[in-house]
Amino acid sequence: MQILKCEKQTSTTGGKRVIFHFKSHPGSTVYLTGSFNNWNENAKKMIDVSGNGDYSTTLFLPSGKHEYKFVVNGEWHVDPECPNWEVNGLGTLNSIITIG
Repeated sequence: MQILKCEKQTSTTGGKRVIFHFKSHPGSTVYLTGSFNNWNENAKKMIDVSGNGDYSTTLFLPSGKHEYKFVVNGEWHVDPECPNWEVNGLGTLNSIITIG
């Protein structure tokens, strides 16, 4: 079972700190990738601090629309909890987060 929860926190500098969570099997390799890091699938490794399969990472994102996915053990996944998805140029879906 995979669950992601994204938490946005306002910043005074025109962007937001966003905490991304993804639930997977303990021992998985999980990365966050998206338009904010040119879809580099190895740029932002997520950490399972407790060893229970709850992976997380924090990014500061500027205002605007950002597309993202998770790479779990080499497989790309959209955020199942995010209601905002768009079709990408490959014909698959990307999750969308908009920072105001």
